[in-house]
Amino acid sequence: MDATTTQPATNFETDPSRYRHWRVSYEGDIARLWMCVDPDGGLRPGYELKLNSYDLGVDIELADVVRRMRFEHPEVRCVVVSSGTDNVFCAGANIHMLGTSTHAWKVNFCKFTNETRCELEAAEGESQQVYLAACNGTTAGGGYELALACREIYLIDDGNSAVSLPEVPLLGVLPGTGGLTRLVDKRKVRRDRADVFSTTAEGLRGKRAKAWNLVDGVFRRSKFEDKIMGRARALADEMAQEAGSEPRKGVTLGPLNPQTDGNTRTYKYVKLSWDDSSRVAELTVQGPSAEDTALAAQGAAAYHAAGDQVWALRAMRELDDALLHLRVNLGEIGLVLVRAVGDAAETLAHDKALFAMRDHWYAREVISHMGRVLRRMDLTSRSFFAMGDAGTAFAGCLLELAMAADRFYVLDDPDNPVSVGLSELNGGALPMTHGYARIAAHLIGEPDLLQTLEGRLGLLDPGEADDAGLVTVLLDDIDWEDDTRVAIEERASLSPDALTGMEANLRFPGVENANSKIFARLTAWQNWIFIRPNATGPQGALSLYGKPERPSFDYNRV
Repeated sequence: MDATTTQPATNFETDPSRYRHWRVSYEGDIARLWMCVDPDGGLRPGYELKLNSYDLGVDIELADVVRRMRFEHPEVRCVVVSSGTDNVFCAGANIHMLGTSTHAWKVNFCKFTNETRCELEAAEGESQQVYLAACNGTTAGGGYELALACREIYLIDDGNSAVSLPEVPLLGVLPGTGGLTRLVDKRKVRRDRADVFSTTAEGLRGKRAKAWNLVDGVFRRSKFEDKIMGRARALADEMAQEAGSEPRKGVTLGPLNPQTDGNTRTYKYVKLSWDDSSRVAELTVQGPSAEDTALAAQGAAAYHAAGDQVWALRAMRELDDALLHLRVNLGEIGLVLVRAVGDAAETLAHDKALFAMRDHWYAREVISHMGRVLRRMDLTSRSFFAMGDAGTAFAGCLLELAMAADRFYVLDDPDNPVSVGLSELNGGALPMTHGYARIAAHLIGEPDLLQTLEGRLGLLDPGEADDAGLVTVLLDDIDWEDDTRVAIEERASLSPDALTGMEANLRFPGVENANSKIFARLTAWQNWIFIRPNATGPQGALSLYGKPERPSFDYNRV
C-alpha cells in the first residue's frame, strides 16, 4: 500500500460526533475514556483492527480527545483510560497495517502517535489533568506504551492479563512510541529487568509486574472498578489542589474548514501551496490584526469569551493542520519556504497582552498549544527556510518560525523594510522538545550574543537582527533573487534521507531529556530498522507475522 500517493488525503480534523473508536463520559471532575476500536474502521483498506489494535485513524481521534479535554473540559482533573472490549485493554499498533504500509507511512504514524502521547503527559503539568491507565485486559506493545504515558498504571489480576512489549521478539522492530525510554527514564525500571521484559513476548502479569514497577498495582476483577475509581478520586483531588479555585469554563473547538484549490490549501490565517515539479512548498502565516490585539488587551474575560476564534489559537491550529498535511499527504515535498506577514509591531503588542494574561487558565492553554504546534514544526522531516523578504514580519511568536527553520534569509533593503522583533514569548514560553528556548538553541555556541538578547524586547532592523545573530544570511536587493534561488535549488537537489538525519541532529543542540530521546533516538533507530530485511524483507519478522513461516535473520551485526 502506498499510503502517500495512491490513497485519499488523510484528514487530521475530527470531533466527538465522528468518533468510531473512543467513547468519553464525564462524571464531574473525573472523565472516563473507553477504547472501543471498530474492527472495520481502519483508515486504509486491507486490515482489520482486532483486539483494540490501532492505526493512525484511531490515534487522530485520541489526539482530538486529549486536546478537547484541555480546552472544552477544563473542569476535569483525572482521566481514566480503560477498554470497552472484554479481556483486552489494547493490542497495540495493528501489525497488518504496519506490514502493508510504506516506510514513510510507518514512520509518520509513529511520530504522530509519539506527539499524542507527549501531549497527554504534558496535560498534567500544564492543565492539571492527570491520566490513569486502568488495564482491564491484555496490554501489549503500543497499548502498554499508551499506559506508560499515563501517570499511573493498574492491571487487572485475572490470571491471564499481562503487560508486554513484544516488538523485538515477535516483529524484529522496536516499541515505536516511547516504551523503552519511558520504562527506564520515567518509571525507573532497572535496565536488566527492562531487557528481560522487552524480549519476553508474553510479558509479565500480576505481582511480578508490580514488583518490577511495570505497573503501580494489580487488583482482582471483583475489586477492580472500585479500586480504580478510588484512586481516580484521590488523583482528582490532588490535581484540584494544584489548580486552585480558579473557575474554568470550557471553550469549544470548532472546525477549521480549509479550502483546497489544486495545489493550494487556504485557511483563515495560514496558506500552504506547493509545486510538485520543484518539490518546494510555501507556508505563510498571517499575524494578528489591530482588532486581535485590542481584544487581547481587554483582558482575560474578553479573551475567553471570544473562544476558539482568538488569533493565537486559531492561527496555530491552522498551522498544526497544515504541518500534518505536509507530513503525511505531501511526501515528496522536500523544502518549505516559510513567511510571516502582517504588522510586526502589532504582533509584539499582541504577544505582550497574551503574556500578561498567563495566570488565567485559558491564556495558559493557548500559550501551551502554541508551543506544541511549534514543536511539531521542529520535529517535521522537511527542510525549512524562513524567507524574510519584502512584506514579511518575523516578530515575537512568529519569530519562532524563523528560529525553528534551518536557515533564516533576510532582505536588507531600505525601500522594502523587513521587520524582526522580540517579545515576551521568545524567552522560553514556547519551548522546544528538549526544553530549550529556540533562540537559546539557535545561539548555543554564542553565549555573549544570547546574553545581550535576554530581556530585550521590540523591533530590530535587518542589520541589527544580523548583528544579534538571529539571521543566517543578510542579502541586499541586488543579491536576493539569485542567491536565494541557488540556495533553494541546491537544497531541493540533495538526498532527503541525508537531510532528514542532518536536520534532526542540528536542530536540537544541548542536553537531551526523555521526550527528545523518544524522537531523536527512537525515531532514528526505528526509521533504520523499518527498512532492514530482518524486519520488513520478504523473510522478515514483521512481514511474516501471523503466517506459518518463521523469519530468517541475517545475523551479522552492523
